Amino acid sequence: MPPPPAPPVMPPAIPPPAPAAIPPMIPVADKLFAEGMEALQQGRNERALELFAAAWHETPGHAGVAREFDGALLALKKNGDAAYAQGKWEDAGKRWMGTLRFITHPAANWRGYPFTRSEVRAKVDQLSAALTVMALTEYRRGDVPSAIAGWRTILSYDPGHEEAARSLETATKQLETLKKMPPGK
Repeated sequence: MPPPPAPPVMPPAIPPPAPAAIPPMIPVADKLFAEGMEALQQGRNERALELFAAAWHETPGHAGVAREFDGALLALKKNGDAAYAQGKWEDAGKRWMGTLRFITHPAANWRGYPFTRSEVRAKVDQLSAALTVMALTEYRRGDVPSAIAGWRTILSYDPGHEEAARSLETATKQLETLKKMPPGK
């Protein structure tokens, strides 16, 4: 008798796919801190401080923020000083105003800074006063567009500067009136 036929050979069973690995959740504060560090490495100190502040809000006392915040704030102030020395008034004003915005943050160890909040405020006020004098001088000479540019510079870093806002409004209206006048009048 012939041997019984061999059972058919079955291919090995394919195991079911493994469940997809779920990457570990990165806490929001750590993501914000990492983005802040990236901004800091790019020299975007104010953006870094904004992200550090958001990370601190998510996780008060965040160790990375506590470690990096002061360095970013000191660099922002220093960049404002450098911009001023180079005659870049708008940049100086923006960086000093950013310094003022963050100097009171809970992560800031302001007692160890080589400047005070009132000293930075005085720099902003002195810059605004000097730009106001320059704008008024241009205005009196009849160079209304230059005067307007000066007041806009002040408002670019200090939107609440009432004198610059009023002066800008007056000069803008005058310039519009002048443009409507026929030539030679």
